[in-house]
Amino acid sequence: MTTRTPAGRTTLLDYCSLVRSKNAGPFTLTFDFMCRDREAYDALVASGFLSRELFAGLYNAAPDDILLVNHPRALAVKVSLPRPDVQGSLRDADCYAGQQYAPLMDLPVTKELTA
Repeated sequence: MTTRTPAGRTTLLDYCSLVRSKNAGPFTLTFDFMCRDREAYDALVASGFLSRELFAGLYNAAPDDILLVNHPRALAVKVSLPRPDVQGSLRDADCYAGQQYAPLMDLPVTKELTA
């Protein structure tokens, strides 16, 4: 069951017990969204919020270069895309990619199902 923030918005933390980003090699960034339970997973996937278009807009990647995989048995969604800068390059401000999930955290989950 999801809850709503005081502003009446539902965010990823209403669905997920863990949201993280990390390296998947020097050229790839990956995100893991691990849902609290089956109900949260089903609602998050059905919302369509985690989409190639969302990640393309936030991380300046081509939608066709983004891999989005739903893992129903693990109650998780994984998204992988090319890193904006190669790991360890002079422009790479987050070598381990552990902070790349931050822009997602305050976004309202849209296209929600009405209960």
